[in-house]
Order: sequence, then C-alpha cells, then structure tokens
Amino acid sequence: MERLKSNGGEHINPAYDSTLDEPPVYEEANFSNGEHRAVRASVVSAFGHDTLDRVPNIDFYRNAGSMSGHRAVRPSLQELHDVFQKNGAISVLDTAEDDGDGSDGTPSNDLESAVPTDDSEGAVKFGWIRGVLVRCMLNIWGVMLFIRLSWVFGQAGWGLGIVVIALSCVVTTITGLSMSAICTNGVVRGGGAYYLISRSLGPEFGGSIGLIFAFANAVAVAMYVVGFAETVVDLLKDNDAIMVDEINDIRIVGCITVVLLLALSVAGMEWEAKAQILLLVVLLVAIANVFVGTVIPATTDKKSKGFFNYDSKVFLENFTPSFTENENFFSVFSIFFPAATGILAGANISGDLRDPQAAIPKGTLLAILITGITYLAVGICVSATVVREATGNITDIITAGVSCNGSAVAACELGWNFSSCAVEKCEYGSLNNNQVMTMVSGFGPLIIAGTFSATLSSALASLVSAPKVFQALCKDNIYKILHFFAKGYGKNNEPIRGYVLTFIISVAFILVGNLNTIAPIISNFFLASYALVNFSCFHASYAKSPGWRPAYKYYNMWLSLLGALLCCVVMFVINWWAALITYGIEILLYIYVKVKKPDVNWGSSTQAVTFVSAVNNALSLSGVEDHVKNFRPQILALSGSARARPALLDLAHSLSKNYGLCLSCEVFVGPRSEALEEMNAGMEKNQLWLQKTKRKAFYAAVTCDNFREGTKCLLQASGLGRMKPNTLMVGFQRNWRTASTEAVQNYVGILHDAFDFEYGTVMLRMDQGLDVSHIVEAEEEMLKAAKEQQALDNEMMSNGGKARGLFRKSRKSSQQVLTTRVSVCGPPPPQVAKMNERLLEASAQFYKKQPKGTIDVWWLFDDGGLTLLLPYILTTRKKWKDSKLRIFIAGQPGRCELDKQEMKSLLHKFRITCSDINVIDDIHVQPRADSLKKLEEMIKPFCLHEGSKDTAQAEAMRKEQPWKITDKELSTFEEKTNLQVRLNEVLQENSKSANLIVVSMPIARKGSVSDFLYMAWLDILTKDLPPTLVIRGNHKSVLTFYS
Repeated sequence: MERLKSNGGEHINPAYDSTLDEPPVYEEANFSNGEHRAVRASVVSAFGHDTLDRVPNIDFYRNAGSMSGHRAVRPSLQELHDVFQKNGAISVLDTAEDDGDGSDGTPSNDLESAVPTDDSEGAVKFGWIRGVLVRCMLNIWGVMLFIRLSWVFGQAGWGLGIVVIALSCVVTTITGLSMSAICTNGVVRGGGAYYLISRSLGPEFGGSIGLIFAFANAVAVAMYVVGFAETVVDLLKDNDAIMVDEINDIRIVGCITVVLLLALSVAGMEWEAKAQILLLVVLLVAIANVFVGTVIPATTDKKSKGFFNYDSKVFLENFTPSFTENENFFSVFSIFFPAATGILAGANISGDLRDPQAAIPKGTLLAILITGITYLAVGICVSATVVREATGNITDIITAGVSCNGSAVAACELGWNFSSCAVEKCEYGSLNNNQVMTMVSGFGPLIIAGTFSATLSSALASLVSAPKVFQALCKDNIYKILHFFAKGYGKNNEPIRGYVLTFIISVAFILVGNLNTIAPIISNFFLASYALVNFSCFHASYAKSPGWRPAYKYYNMWLSLLGALLCCVVMFVINWWAALITYGIEILLYIYVKVKKPDVNWGSSTQAVTFVSAVNNALSLSGVEDHVKNFRPQILALSGSARARPALLDLAHSLSKNYGLCLSCEVFVGPRSEALEEMNAGMEKNQLWLQKTKRKAFYAAVTCDNFREGTKCLLQASGLGRMKPNTLMVGFQRNWRTASTEAVQNYVGILHDAFDFEYGTVMLRMDQGLDVSHIVEAEEEMLKAAKEQQALDNEMMSNGGKARGLFRKSRKSSQQVLTTRVSVCGPPPPQVAKMNERLLEASAQFYKKQPKGTIDVWWLFDDGGLTLLLPYILTTRKKWKDSKLRIFIAGQPGRCELDKQEMKSLLHKFRITCSDINVIDDIHVQPRADSLKKLEEMIKPFCLHEGSKDTAQAEAMRKEQPWKITDKELSTFEEKTNLQVRLNEVLQENSKSANLIVVSMPIARKGSVSDFLYMAWLDILTKDLPPTLVIRGNHKSVLTFYS
C-alpha cells in the first residue's frame, strides 16, 4: 500500500547538459540517407537567449529506430520544470530508451521502427508509374479483355454492359478513394492491404484478412498460370504437338512457367519491374491492334463469322440484352467483376515504393480510370462491329427480295442470313465465340501475345504480392508460428522464404487443385479485403479521432460505408457459398487473434470507437438514478502495487469480476518530485500485469506526503460518473502493535474516512499476512540481473564467437554480475524462507478453485445488506461454486426458533439460498478469563494507566500522550470490548473449518474510541481464524425483495 521513496538518479537523459554551468553541447546525428546534422541542444539564435526548449522538428516525432532517420530527444517537462531547482544531474526517464518488448524485436511494434539494414542505401525504390500505375493496369487488364468481354457485351448488350463496367468501377473507385485516405494518414510501410487494414482496424481484422489475402494471391498465381498454360496447350493442339495429354501438358507448362516467374522474382524487384514494362508494351500493342482491326474492311470470311466493321444497325441491335439460358444480369456481372480486382497490386508492394503516400492514390485511381475507359471502349467497339450470332458459313447470303424480320435483323439487312442460329447452336458471334477479339484484330497472333502478357503479368504481380504481404504479417508476429517467414534477404529485404512458400502453394494447386471450384473463393477473398479497406476508412472517420488527418481529402465516410456494403453484396452475387466460406474463415481467424491478444498497439480506430462508446455510455448512465436492484459492488482495493497483495486483489476481483468496477490502488508517500517519477514508471507496468494475469481491474495511484491524505484523494476522486467505487477494501494491519503511532492513526483514519464518504468497508485478514512486495522486489532484482547477464553474453557473442577464450571470459564476467546482484540481497535464513513459502501459498489461495466447504456469514448488524450480498456474490463465481452459505445471527435466549424462521423468511424473499441458519443466543455471556487476559496483554503497552495518578498529573499525561487508551475509555466501552472477545470465542467454536468467514464490522465512534482500542477490537475479533472478511455497509439498502 505504501511506497516511501523512489530510487531516483538512475536515469540520465543524454540529450542535454546536466552540469548547467556551460552552454549545452551540440551533438551529431547520423541519418540513414547519409546526412549528418547537428542537433541543437539550445536555440539561442531563435529566441535571443539560451534555453533548453527546442523548436519543432520532425525528428522529435519519429519512432525509435525509424528507417527514415534517427529520433531526436526533446527535453522532458520535468527537465524544463526542475532544471533550476536542482544541482547536478536531473533524475528523469531517458525518453530515447525503449523496453524492447516488441512483436518484431522493435520498440514500437511497427515496421516504421525496423532497424535499417547496412545496405539499405542500395535498395530499389519505385515511383508511382512503375510501382503502382503499371502494376495495377497489368493486373486489371486480364484475359477477360481478350476472351470474355465480347461475351459479356453479347449477353448484356452494350447498355447493360456499360452498367456492368460502371458498377465494377464504382466499387473499385470507392475502394481506391478509401485506400487513398488511409495511405495519406501517416507513413505507409510494406504489407499493402494488410498494413492499411491492421493499422486502421487493429491486429484482429488485419491479421485475419492478411492471411487469407496472402493465400488468395498465392492461389491466384496458379489460376493465372493455368490460364496461360491452357492457351499454350491450345496452340500445341492446333499444331499437333501435344506432349502427353491436355491435362498433363497444362500441368507441365504451368510448373515450368511458375519456376521461371519465381526465378525472375527472386532475381530482384528491378528485374521483375523490367519484365512488367515489357509485358505492358505487349499488352498495349495488343489493345491497339483491336481498335485498328475494327476499321480494316471486313473480309467475306469475317462477315460470315459476324464481323461487319462499324455499323449503326449492328450497334442498335446490340443495345438491348439477350441473355441465354441460365444467364442474367447478376451472373454476367459476377463473371466480369473479378477482372476489376487488381487495384491492390501497387499497394501490395508499398514497402518498395519511394513515396507510398503519394504513389498509391495517384497510381491506383489513374489505373482504374484508364482500364475502365479501355474496357468500355473495347466493349462498345465490339458491340458496334460484331453481331451476337453467326454461322461462319460464307454461303449464308441473303438473296434479293427477302424481307428481314425475326432474329438476326442487322445481319439480314447487311446481306447475311444467320436465322438458323435461332434453332441450332452456332459457333460464331459475340455470344458463342471466345476468340472474337482475334477475329476483330488487325493481326490475330498479337491477341494471343496479349493474352500471354495479361496472364503472365497478373501471375507475376500475385507472385510478388503474396510474399510481401505475408512477410509484413509475419514480422508483426501476430501468428507466432509463422515468424520464420519474416526474415528478408538482400538490399530490398526480399522475402525469399515467402517466395518459396508461394511457389509450393501455386504448384500444388496447378497439380491437384480444382481451380474452377476455388476461383469464386479467391475472388471473395479479394473482395473481403476491399470491404475492410472501405470499412477502415469509414470507421476511422466515424471515430473522429484527432489523429485521423488524411492528406487526401476527396473521400466521404458514408461513401466508404456504401463501398464496404457493395463489396459484401457483390461477394454473394458472385457466389453465395464462397461468400459464406470467406466470412467463416475470417471470423475464425479474427477469434483466434482476439483470444491470443498479440502484444501490439497501433492506435487503431477500434480503440478510438471503443473510447467514444465508453464516454457516451458513461454520460448516458449519469442521467439515470441508482436503483437498489442494479447495485453491484464497485471496489476500491488498497492493494499497493498490483502484485503486492494478490490475495486481496483476487478476492476483490471475484466480487466484481466482469460486472463491476475494481480499482487496484497505490499511494506513493514522499517528496512529490521523487514519488512522481516512480509512480509514472509503474503505471503502465502494473496495468499490463493486471491484463496479462486476466484480473479485470484498473490500476490507480496517487502521490502524497501522507498515506491517509492520499487515500482520501482516491476515495473522493476515483471513478467516472456513476462508475464510481462504493466499497473500500483493505487488508488488516498485522503489525499495528509495533508500527508507529502515525501509521496506526492513518490506518484507522482511513476507515473513518470511508464511513464519512459513505463507502461500504471491507477488511481482509489472513494469518499468514497479505503483503508479498518484498518477495516480488527480490524476484525483479534477480530478473534484472539475469537480463544483464544475457546482455553481456549477447554482446560477446556478437563479436563472432571466434575467440573461445574471450567468450569464456565474458561468461565469467556476466556470471559475476548475477553473483554480485544476488549477494547484495543474500539468501534468506531457513525460518524466513519457510515463512515466505507459506505467505506465497496463502497469497494464491483465492486465485485457485476453492474446495468444498462453507462461507460462514455472521450477519450481526443490519448494514443495508452488504454483509450478506458480498458472500452471496462469491457463491455465484465458478471458483466458489462448491462453497455453501451458512448464516449466523445473534438471538435472544428462549426465542431462537422464532428468530431462525424470521431470518429464513427474509432470505427467501431475497432469493438467497443457504445450507443452514444458526441462531447464537449466548453472545452476551461473559468471555473466558484466558481470552480477556490475551486482550489485556495486547493493549497493555497502549494504556495510559492514569487512574492511579492525581488529577493534574493525569491531565498532563493525557496531553502528552493523547493517543493512548485511558482508564475511563476502557470502562465506558467495557461491554463492547468484551463483545469482540466473546465473538472470537464463538467464531472459534463454530467456524474454525470454514473456507471464509464474513463477520459484521464493529464501528468506533469518532472522538470517543481511541485508534489503538479500535485496532485491538479488530485484532481480537479476527485472531486465529481462517481467512476473514470484516464488512460494514453504508447502511443504505443493497438488497430488495421487490421486483
């Protein structure tokens, strides 16, 4: 409960001159880009006088170990505030130090904090054109452009075909706007969609989507490669060059292609980028070839296959939809939409971009615009030149005088009779022929080259994206088993291990996978990523966190929400069972990460929304009056540090659990300047310990010159609105007979203050004691020594381990550190060690499941029902479910049965069950002589014994020692004193074997009962008993039998 002073002077900030006698020294800072800059320790030139204050500088806002420059250290507030009040070094925390407990070995758990590698200066970084625009265009321009686009416009007509493309572009554009907003709200590192989502929504959403997004990209490699292999095998088939059979040839070509693509990727991003440029050139030539072909006069052969150059009749006929059997708008849309899902190709390599914040928005949105216009232009050109169905027979020419009606009117008016297609299936036309683009183009082989380019570029983009995203996920150590894949190699930190894993997955699916079945799931995986990108933007905007300040302003939170909903709808449109599988996998991964609770803090919008919700709920609760039915114990436990009194904290936690407020409170006593430092250092540490040990409590601390005054502050100021503590929980002060007078007065004063502030008061006594802080401190000292030893060992190991003698020497010196540290404390004597062992065992008593037994409740005084309610709450907890309530009440001789029936009726109305009700009718009996003798020996050193003195001398003694127990006081409160002694005798007789005893707390009237007499009452009442709770409510009802 009490910490007397801090161990100041241990942390010295090197960023300012501690002597204060000379002007501060300028320090050289080395940056990762080779720049050397003097960090000014004073700013004389700016203000005209010497000051430790610094002018604003970006280096003050970097994470420790930032890749873009070293973090500078600004003077702390304590340094500026205390600098002229102290001589010599100032005791402050070193703001440049970090605890090193990061998910990736980095202080801030962020890729921004990754320590730059020595060869990072030679890393290849891309601009927005090569890095984002080219990749996105290549990924969006897939085989759909050359094989299926004509079919889409044939089915839907160019009217609905425009709607299909426009709707797809709306979804991708909204996603692009949302992504642009997120990208420009801070530094973006490697990881693409995973990085954006995880930093916005937190590790639960990021970890779940990151894994399935990386997997989707890996399988997409197989899909694109199989598409390429099928085209190659078709060419082999046309030329009678099949190697084995069609299926095995696809597998052979596919595996060879993946190996070549892997080699290209592993060779480095520069080579991969050059290959992408080459593929883009081929693709652009192929697209241009289509437009050129539409203006080249059609040959008779082409006309027989449905191609007539630009013609208004064909164009108008193709306006309306003509869905064939089992097709509709949504089925056509579901086939086209996956072609638009390549917009994250640039974001996925965000770690390889020179300026991701500028490149991703510009490149992605421009790629959506260019590809959208291209799809529309190609689709409309095909609709204006190609009829839906054609026979391919050059003899199907209309003879003069035949009227044109029914089907194929446009072709009929142009002199061709394709009416037979209405009754039998034709092979040509936009509805039937997947090679329409080859026919339309000026040079057919270029379309095949374009198809190759589209499939290979998409496969290459996915092959690069999957390992990059997966590496970022593994670096964050969200899934600890996958941390092996976090390691990068070379100047670009290439994820070679990730490449190998992606290669294995893609080859496996090429060899054994049914890609037609898995394709909808992969499309849904990508759409789930888009949905979360949109939702991330909406969520961050909705939270209205001051940290949400995107430089890109052209977004709207409701538009982002619409985009997220559209993505979810499209998932079901594409394939409802694939959507359900996607949601199921994502939910399972979300739950896994949620349960594992990775040790990361990225300032997500989820935290911001949780905070806003908590504030709103607290405010709404403040407008509602308390009601007895909703009373629950809100406990303020004076536990000291969170680890100091585990038994007290565990019992408090059992009472509040997840349903009430529990505060673990500590008062730091001493000079504020010293105590503040220690308090601030321990705040986060104690709260983290509570979370790690799953104790649902808050840690609160105050500094004060006096322990009682500090507790007063906690009693008055703790809590928020209706969420204020209403019950004080303290441990019994076992050493009150040897403690100072001030300590005893403070302890009893705290109980008086609790009554004054109308708190319910609970005091816990255990024979072994509660305070284990001395054991905790010794354990921490040992851990600190072990860490120092490990650090020395690592330092010597880093020298290469070549000189074994040197290594052994370092081992000896590091062992010396441990020996020295331990020898300071010294091993405790056997008797003390035994006591500590019993104390530790007792301190864990309430953390374990309680054995079968009873909770004996001695409800002697009506205090509003708190003495009864708290033990009842304990019996509802899993740890105490085998403990039954036994109720003990005081009764008058001769009416025990009547008192028992009355209590039974009252408990029945309260709906509280108990195993037994006992009426004690001999409490008023005089206690035994030996019991009274124990009390007399207990209070003897604190009695004034003024009765044998004359009046003047007695008065002088009272003035000199006002805290002592006077003879008059003993006489006045003799009956009440004897009652405590007698109660202990009755407790010994009836409750010696109970798991827990709960007894009503006697109240000492202020100004009448001295502090030492009151402590004697509490001591004799609870002496030599099992764990005992002494409880007094605030005499306001906490139980009711009304509904």
